Amino acid sequence: MSARLPSFWIRVGLALALVAAADVLMWEADGVERFGANLGLLSLAVVLAVVLATPALRRHSLSAIALTVATALAALQVERATFVGWLGFALALAVAVLAPRAPSGQDGWRWAQRIVAAGFKGLVAPLLDLRDLLKVRARRGPVRIAIVLTGALLPVVGGAVFLSLFAAANPIISDALGGLRLPEADIARAVFWAMIAIVAWCLLRPRGLRRTLKTPGLDGDLDLPGVTTASITISLALFNLIFALQNGLDLAFLWSGAGLPQGVTFADYAHRGAYPLIATALLAGLFVVTFLRPGSATAADRRVRLLVVVWVAQNLFLLASTALRTVDYIEVYSLTRMRIAALIWMALVATGLVLICWRMLRGKSSGWLINANLAALGVVLVLCSVFDLGAFAAAWNVRRLPSATAKGVELDLCYFDRLGGAGIVSLAELERGLPAGDLRERVAWKRQALTFQVAQQQTHWQGWRWRDARRLHRVAALANEVVPRDPGKRATCDGRYRLLNPTPVPSPAPPLTPTPNPGT
Repeated sequence: MSARLPSFWIRVGLALALVAAADVLMWEADGVERFGANLGLLSLAVVLAVVLATPALRRHSLSAIALTVATALAALQVERATFVGWLGFALALAVAVLAPRAPSGQDGWRWAQRIVAAGFKGLVAPLLDLRDLLKVRARRGPVRIAIVLTGALLPVVGGAVFLSLFAAANPIISDALGGLRLPEADIARAVFWAMIAIVAWCLLRPRGLRRTLKTPGLDGDLDLPGVTTASITISLALFNLIFALQNGLDLAFLWSGAGLPQGVTFADYAHRGAYPLIATALLAGLFVVTFLRPGSATAADRRVRLLVVVWVAQNLFLLASTALRTVDYIEVYSLTRMRIAALIWMALVATGLVLICWRMLRGKSSGWLINANLAALGVVLVLCSVFDLGAFAAAWNVRRLPSATAKGVELDLCYFDRLGGAGIVSLAELERGLPAGDLRERVAWKRQALTFQVAQQQTHWQGWRWRDARRLHRVAALANEVVPRDPGKRATCDGRYRLLNPTPVPSPAPPLTPTPNPGT
């Protein structure tokens, strides 16, 4: 380690600089309700520190690609900070710092082990490096503490004497020294510093994994009692019949537009079937991966392969029916982020089924299957971090308002509270196209409230977002409002006027009846 002491202390300085940057960007962001430009700037600072600490990363092909992806995702956080985008940035940066010590051509399973192991090793890495540093100092000879203390005695004592004399003679110095106080202990802030320091040190001095577990053996025959070519064939035939029954019902009621049986509502049929059918498709994929592995006798049987292809096709049709259920449900109600995510998840499951079938037919390895699925997942996550699903949902709900109103469905203005800045442009466009009336007044109130909220958040530079800045500029042009204003609160989230606690009107007292005089 002695030959690398200069680079070691450079890393120490970079780690301390990242801790200071995190303190200013993240901890000092008082009043900021969400992450914004602070997360992007800190991510870019981490990338710069990693490149400065290890310039050789730029010369390694995989590291260079991963650094490019990490830089792009870090810059994206300035435009719009998202958890998905930051997670992709963290994974790309982990690959970049670990790639030079990893053998080439490894699959996603082994990379997952490497990243997890590096994270756990990073927890104790500072202690291990401190131990090595002390060993290096010990080999250079003992440090004579007495000599150090004696040498420091004269300047410390002399400086204190002269400073006390100047304080007695100068009130300015006296007041300055009297105002000095030791900083108050902030345990939470110290823990935050420690966490940032550990993460920074883990990236600046990564500790790789010497050996990784092999990819799970998913090839060849599976030696389990009762698992034979005959049992697999019978199972696939039975599964195809059961799936044909479900797909036939979907053809009758979903795709053909026929009426549902009495007592079954459309909402029940559409909503109840979505998630169980996705689970069914996942179980089907697990069955094929487990019992029809490349190189096995079952996978080599032509009848089994044909039944598998038919079954996968039925699963794809089942997923298409599930997506249609969700789309029909959206048509009746509205579009939300979660419903978009559900449709994306269905597409990922369908992609996985196709890849599983292709692997069996072409005899691909387990590593190929893992990497192909991870690549599909990575593409989806990157696209979801770039495109704002909330803005898409808001725009879709606004565009379909005329047809929804004709069906008696109202626009869910309360849902726009969850969207925040993602919905203000759609609300401004809707407000501009509505005729005067109650709906336009409520839409204008909601747009003003959310615009004022976003504008207040943009005043904090740590939480500033470039995308929200562009949205505010667009809303100002549509609504002809240069300065957003607070419209005040209303009783309900959709802008209706309603008393929250109406004061009960006292009923009139009954008339007094004269009491008869018993003496009369």
